[in-house]
Amino acid sequence: MDLVLRCLILFPLVVVLVRVVNRRQLHSLEPFDIVLLVVLGDLLQQGVTQNDYSVTGAAIVIVTMTLLSMLTAYLAYRSSRFSAVIDGEPVILVERGRPLHSNLRRERITLKELAAQARMNNIADLGDVHYAVLETSGSISFLTDASSS
Repeated sequence: MDLVLRCLILFPLVVVLVRVVNRRQLHSLEPFDIVLLVVLGDLLQQGVTQNDYSVTGAAIVIVTMTLLSMLTAYLAYRSSRFSAVIDGEPVILVERGRPLHSNLRRERITLKELAAQARMNNIADLGDVHYAVLETSGSISFLTDASSS
């Protein structure tokens, strides 16, 4: 039962930490980010299982984490408010060719990074972008005037 309680405490902590991390960083993981995720996973495992290295203990933890993950997904599906908290909401970065600097600042995206993403989508000038949206997945969607008409 101790293992289940540890999962019940640590799972929400991990969900909050993942939510706090910038979406853009989750979309494009750098080598340092991958190492950090591996270390965090190991620390989480140590915190949950402590000195219990039994197969039964591992099974209890795996099942509990899986059920918590399924419960989180179900609640996000059933409740748009819960989904907004867990997944976030899309953020408009460019509107009618004009960058929204407050949204860019809040998401910690520079104009250079935004312009680079636009170029990767075959858009030479941000002035040609009707809307640029930071999606909940961390990717940026670009809608040009040509694609919106």
